[in-house]
Amino acid sequence: QVQLVESGGGLVQAGGSLRLSCAASGRTFSSYAMGWFRQAPGKEREFVAAISKSGRTTYYADSVKGRFTISRDNAKITGYLQMNSLSAEDTAVYYCAAKPGLPTTRGEYDYWGQGTQVTVSS
Repeated sequence: QVQLVESGGGLVQAGGSLRLSCAASGRTFSSYAMGWFRQAPGKEREFVAAISKSGRTTYYADSVKGRFTISRDNAKITGYLQMNSLSAEDTAVYYCAAKPGLPTTRGEYDYWGQGTQVTVSS
């Protein structure tokens, strides 16, 4: 069982940056791949980024590639999403998720956080 708690969301101006954190419980965090997803009002949840258990392999949605960076610190049992050059289109609730095995860009994760709101003003 893994519990995930996101933090770091907020209101930022277009062009600004935010770093989201995903604090996990349990010593087996390093056994789980992690993903970040987001859901904007009236839209379906969409994949943002994913990272392997070791942190050596990462995946990004085309819409965030080159602007967002996913990382993790297994010693701190925490994952991160650094978001730069934010635009109004990035406004959404951001969720972190975890699953055993390999990361995936699909929403097939076993554990989800409660989400953190990111609002980008234009």
